[in-house]
Amino acid sequence: MANVKDVMTTSCATLTVLDNVFEAAVLMKQYDTGFIPVVDGERLIGVVTDRDLVVRGIAEKHPGSEQITHVMTHDVITIDPDLSVDEAAQLMAEKQVRRLPVAKNGKLIGIVSLGDLAVRSPFVNEAGDALSEISESPYTH
Repeated sequence: MANVKDVMTTSCATLTVLDNVFEAAVLMKQYDTGFIPVVDGERLIGVVTDRDLVVRGIAEKHPGSEQITHVMTHDVITIDPDLSVDEAAQLMAEKQVRRLPVAKNGKLIGIVSLGDLAVRSPFVNEAGDALSEISESPYTH
């Protein structure tokens, strides 16, 4: 059975506490992503999502120069690189998230996404099940 470290992405964009909302948006565009970890050195301190930029940034009328720490998600769910792909899929379904930062002793070492699980054929069922649970909404019938 594969572990998270076998399927995670290790070369991911990051932001620091010195970055601002505008820089986060530019980095998201450049890397075509809606999820960027925020680090202090190598230590993971939060993540910023495209939704964070909209809800906590634009909707609250923060300027582009606003420090990223004011709009980021602080309470970050992480996963250990040695956990199984099954455990990653279960955690994503349970927490209703599509991406998880991979951290070891607080140090960011990568990101694992449902896509990482889905493109590896042995894990398609786990990723599909997790996506189904994440996509369930009280508004769909």
